[in-house]
Amino acid sequence: MHNIKSLASVLFLSAVLASCTDRQNEPAYTDSDGKTEMRFTLSHPSQTRATDTAFEQGDAVGLYVAEASAPLEIAGNAVNNERLVFSGSDWAPDRKLFWDNGTYNVFAYYPRMAQVTSVTDLPVRINDDQTAGGYEASDILYASALGVAASADPVSLTFRHIMSKLTVRLIKGEDYEGDIPADATVYVHNTVTDATVDLYAGVATRDPKGSRRTLTARRNAQANYSAIIVPQRLDNRVPLIEVVANGVSFLYESKFQFKPGMHHIVSLVMDKNPEQIKIEIGGELTDWN
Repeated sequence: MHNIKSLASVLFLSAVLASCTDRQNEPAYTDSDGKTEMRFTLSHPSQTRATDTAFEQGDAVGLYVAEASAPLEIAGNAVNNERLVFSGSDWAPDRKLFWDNGTYNVFAYYPRMAQVTSVTDLPVRINDDQTAGGYEASDILYASALGVAASADPVSLTFRHIMSKLTVRLIKGEDYEGDIPADATVYVHNTVTDATVDLYAGVATRDPKGSRRTLTARRNAQANYSAIIVPQRLDNRVPLIEVVANGVSFLYESKFQFKPGMHHIVSLVMDKNPEQIKIEIGGELTDWN
């Protein structure tokens, strides 16, 4: 009986020590005043970007946290345009953030801007040249979580696109001679590149005073090009898509509506005569890379 009691005591002590060790190894999510640390998990719209498929190490989002009973402001919120940086596995602010008791609204946008002049009409401009990094920098993403209670659990933020995307597929017509060259250039004409973003609602609005400009689309693959475009409606028929291949310009004129968060896919059928270019309107996707 004595041996049984001794064995039980040893097992109990081992369990206590193991429990203490486990607690010591757990990360501390409270400060010296007992406040709980804010933590966040972020998901790209396709959850698979910045490479155009997923967030990359070093990407940074802008974060706002406001009391649920108060409006979102430029300053004076619980958190004001704090930078969250992706390490490759998780997201962390430049400094630790802690909750007060209460309920909050959380807002985030990507890519982060160092200076925010308005949270309801934040001026932005997409890049004219989107052949390289200009494409990713133009693809503004947004996420929000409303009515969040202070907790040690991470706040889940799922991002969505607030701009529009146009993909142009180049297709050989029956009379087109040779192959479509790999160095073809695709332009999108007559769209306004200036907009304002409402960080509370996650809406991008075309600047009514903005000028129409020409975008150079990014090459995705052979005969496949894409551009990020401010949501807008072209009510009048205008030169819209131009393809320059082997020194020949193929120009398509049209009306068009670029819808927010929508991926528009069109196919341009190129014939020997550049004036005979045809277009086939494809699908519209809400989930896009």
